[in-house]
Amino acid sequence: MKIPASAPTWALLAGAALWGVVWYPYRLLAQSGFDGIWATVATYGTALIVGVALFPREAMRLRRMPPLALLMGLAIGWSNLAYVLGILDGEVMRVLLLFYLAPLWTVPLAWLVLRERLDAPGVGVMALAFAGAMAMLWKPNLGVPWPTARAEWLGLAAGFLFALGNVLIRRLSTMTDAGKSIVIWAGVTFAALVHAPASTVGAHELGHAVCAQWPLVAGIGVVLVAMSLALQYGLARMPANRAIVILLSELVVAAIAAYALAGETLRAQDWLGGALIVAASLASGWLNARQPGPVPRPADAGERG
Repeated sequence: MKIPASAPTWALLAGAALWGVVWYPYRLLAQSGFDGIWATVATYGTALIVGVALFPREAMRLRRMPPLALLMGLAIGWSNLAYVLGILDGEVMRVLLLFYLAPLWTVPLAWLVLRERLDAPGVGVMALAFAGAMAMLWKPNLGVPWPTARAEWLGLAAGFLFALGNVLIRRLSTMTDAGKSIVIWAGVTFAALVHAPASTVGAHELGHAVCAQWPLVAGIGVVLVAMSLALQYGLARMPANRAIVILLSELVVAAIAAYALAGETLRAQDWLGGALIVAASLASGWLNARQPGPVPRPADAGERG
C-alpha cells in the first residue's frame, strides 16, 4: 500500500491538534479528584506501559542507553509535568504561549551544549521571543514585565526545560525515536512521582478517582503515545521550516478550545506577545532549515512527550 505524500502533513496536524486540546481532559481529571501530579503519574505511566508493549526491543536496548539520554528524559519529564500543572492552575493560552518561548532558550543552550555558532539571526530570534514575553507579562500596576502567577512561572519553566531536552536530543543521534519516546515517558512519570509527596490528594480520594476515571486515564495515555508517534513521523519526513508552521496550528486549536470549553479570552497585549513568539518560532524553523546536512528538526518543536 502506497503512503500518500501528504501523510507527514496530516500526521503533524493531528499531533498539533491533539496537543491543543489535551489540557481539557486533565481539567476533567482535576474536577474528579485527581490533582496534576497524580494525573501525570497515571497518564504518562499508562503511556509508558503502552510504549514498552509496542516497542519491546527498543525498551530492552535502553539498558545500554547513554547517560545523556537520562538527562534528556528528566529535562522533558519535568517540562511536561510543569506544563500540566500550569494549565490546571492558570489560563491555557498564556501558559502555552510562555511555553512556546523555547526559541529564546534554545539558541544559548545550543551554543553552550552543541557549540553551535551564536550569530546575528540567532540573536534576533531570541530578541523576538524575549519581546513577546515582555509584552505578555507587562502589568501597568507593577511596571515590571515579570511572572507573578504560579502558572506563568510553570509555563516559563516548561519551555526552558523543553528547550534543554530538545538540545540534548540532537546529541543522541544513535537512539531511535521510539527509544527516546520511552525514555521521555519514563522521565515524566518519574518527575511526577518525585513530587507525589507534595500532593494534597489523600489515598481514599485518589482511589475513588482512579476507579471512577480509569477509562479517561487510559484514553489519555493512549492518545499521548499516538501524538508522539504522529509528531515523530511527520518531523522525520518534513523540512523544519514547513514543520514549524504546521505545528503552530496547536496555538490556534488551543485558543478555540480555551474559548469554547473554558470561556477564556486573551488581552490585546497577549495577542501582541503571542504574535512575536510565533514569529520567533517561525524564524527558528527557517534558520534550522538553512543549516547544512540532514533535514533538521525544529529546535522548539521536537519530542513533546
